[in-house]
Amino acid sequence: MREDGPVSDVVTGEAVALDLRIAQLPSRLTAAVLDLLVMVAAYGGLTALVLYAGLSDADQALAAAVGLSLLALVFLGYPVAMETLTRGRTLGKMALGLRVVRDDGGPIAFRQALVRGLVGFVLERPGVLLLGFGPALGMSVAMFSARGKRIGDMAAGTVVLQERLPLRPQWTPVMPPPLAWWAPALDLTGFDDALALSAREFLGRAGELSAPAREALAAELVDEVRARTAPDPPPGTPGWAYLSAVLAERRRREEDRALRAAGRSGLPPGWYPGWPTPGGSPPGYGSPSGNASGPSQ
Repeated sequence: MREDGPVSDVVTGEAVALDLRIAQLPSRLTAAVLDLLVMVAAYGGLTALVLYAGLSDADQALAAAVGLSLLALVFLGYPVAMETLTRGRTLGKMALGLRVVRDDGGPIAFRQALVRGLVGFVLERPGVLLLGFGPALGMSVAMFSARGKRIGDMAAGTVVLQERLPLRPQWTPVMPPPLAWWAPALDLTGFDDALALSAREFLGRAGELSAPAREALAAELVDEVRARTAPDPPPGTPGWAYLSAVLAERRRREEDRALRAAGRSGLPPGWYPGWPTPGGSPPGYGSPSGNASGPSQ
């Protein structure tokens, strides 16, 4: 149901999609240029210190070895160290709101950072001294990759994501009061994260869909959820209310478990997150804001 370009959804245990878009080439190129400026400045400063220390008067072979060591320290050590310590970010990526993650969405470790750094050092960064051939090669590969991967990403099993995005309202499931007596008996064993995410996405964006598409998706989701849960909802329950009740009950159980695991008292009996106050008057049975009701059951 997404229409806003390539994304990589990372789903948590509460079926919340982090909704991180794959970084686009202009952002990555800008971040790379900023990192390059940092590395060139650092290399120039270290070289000046070496010259000031009088190493230029030393043996020519020793001077060359020190120069190569400085080159590796800056152009390999900087990206590897930064991405390892900051879990996938360099100064350039921080400025552009980018982050490197594993293909499964998890944070990268030293191994992934080292592979990315080595490939970049061997194939791309020397290109700065060779009329830009190396960076052009890396960016050309990224252009033809479905997930914007350069050679280093392919070798390390990583992807660069656009981490900083404009905020948008988040839809939260609320228990329809007429279903509060029925929901505690639900068996949610088969209601996995993927199906929960689909239901959340539908209810959160139902108002953006055309009526025919909304009805068709609602019917499909309701049938799938009913096949994986028990018991069935009371007769006449609107589709949106059924889906919202299942999600709200799942959320309540997860929050209750988290509170008890932390040594605190659980949620008050008969009260669901999103209701005004524990024991207070719950909201009415009207459809969620911006969402049309689904088919009745």
